[in-house]
Amino acid sequence: MLIQFFYTLRAARLPVSVKEYLTLLEALRAGVLDDDGGPTVDKFYALSRTTLVKDEALFDKFDRAFAAYFKGVELITDLVRTLPQDWLTRQLERELTPEQLAQLKAMDWDELMDTLRQRLQEQNERHEGGNRWIGTGGTSPFGNGGVNPRGVRIGGPGGQRSAVKVWEQRAYKDYDDQIELGTRNIKVALRRLRRFAREGSELELDLDDTIHKTAANAGMLDIRMVPERHNKVKLLLLMDVGGTMDEHVHRVEELFSAVKSEFKHLEFFYFHNCVYDHVWRNNRRRFSEKTSTWDLIHKYNRDYKLIFVGDATMSPYEILQPGGSVEYNNEEAGAQWLQRLTQAFPKHVWINPEPAGVWQYRQSIALIQQLMQQRMMPLSMSGLEQAMRVLNR
Repeated sequence: MLIQFFYTLRAARLPVSVKEYLTLLEALRAGVLDDDGGPTVDKFYALSRTTLVKDEALFDKFDRAFAAYFKGVELITDLVRTLPQDWLTRQLERELTPEQLAQLKAMDWDELMDTLRQRLQEQNERHEGGNRWIGTGGTSPFGNGGVNPRGVRIGGPGGQRSAVKVWEQRAYKDYDDQIELGTRNIKVALRRLRRFAREGSELELDLDDTIHKTAANAGMLDIRMVPERHNKVKLLLLMDVGGTMDEHVHRVEELFSAVKSEFKHLEFFYFHNCVYDHVWRNNRRRFSEKTSTWDLIHKYNRDYKLIFVGDATMSPYEILQPGGSVEYNNEEAGAQWLQRLTQAFPKHVWINPEPAGVWQYRQSIALIQQLMQQRMMPLSMSGLEQAMRVLNR
């Protein structure tokens, strides 16, 4: 059984060696998993990842390969919940007519939060298909699997993109900067943003000067070296991750891989939906290793060029309302932080992987465009070229 697991990891391009595989077998024979109730899938997952994966950057690839081999077993549950799990289990899908959808009432922010507090105090059983309680498959603004123009998603997967708050601690994965590019066009577009200078040690042959000095030296070879040419452009990359961005992972990974190969002076961070008072470098440790947004503003000079990458698809509350983040109660609105960043880094653009044809239907995109002084471009060849021209001005 485990030899096929080993081949699955290798097929996923994980650098797993035979020695590491034998170490895993030795640990199993030694009974490492036998303590505290005996072997479990969770224990095997932790043991196999510890013995087989030596680079934290490969954890996401390992998770996907492990889940594929063990047929989608949920390995890590990191969600903090106070509601019974069976309350949040979807059992039916409900389709509403356009007339029924039009009758649904969208609560404003204060009413929504006050009503949720009241429901949590009053509810004592599971509900499904209703319009009032925390449940599934209905038209209530609380729960999951249903339809409501503005609500709080509690448990379960998203789908309607109408939640203004999400009650769960979600796990995101880092974008893979080693992905094989299907085309060189992204790199070609990024190369419009270049300013070369020779710096460092003398490692490169200066052919013209060598010929000139050799001729002046009556044919005696006089080799001349110069420092290598490096792109001096400094780039600060802020990338939206998770939620609706899951649909654009491959294209963003292509862009991320190209950016890392083209720019020597690159700093990158992640955010979710909108930038608030902190960002992070590693999605697995985003709750424990945060970077203050003020630190970005104070640490990096104005000569850094700022690129946001995100679909700008969210509730308008996440941009305009204190406490509007789907994940936590932010003290200041996202719009304030975006304004601070764009003022600190005058050369800035927003690259949106969503097709430009749908932008007019998303209120949040219009808000972000306004905050970015209309410097939003699509993640396409023409869009990237336009973005590079804006950053070069």
